[in-house]
Amino acid sequence: MILRILFSIITLALAGYGLITRNFEFQAYLILFLGLAMLVTGIQEFQQNKKLTGWLLIGVFAFSLFVSIQSFILH
Repeated sequence: MILRILFSIITLALAGYGLITRNFEFQAYLILFLGLAMLVTGIQEFQQNKKLTGWLLIGVFAFSLFVSIQSFILH
């Protein structure tokens, strides 16, 4: 629960920074932390026996990890 809140706060801070300054150089980090928040949420859903939602959130994490790594390589 603490990790999900921490990752969400970092995501919101990076998104706010990007919107206010119009500087999107940290967008890859934003996607990475958003994906990590989805991973932690997916694990919590598995613990509550909500398997379909858990798999969906882990799939979102995998996709965001792929996009984030691709952004790091191309940037």
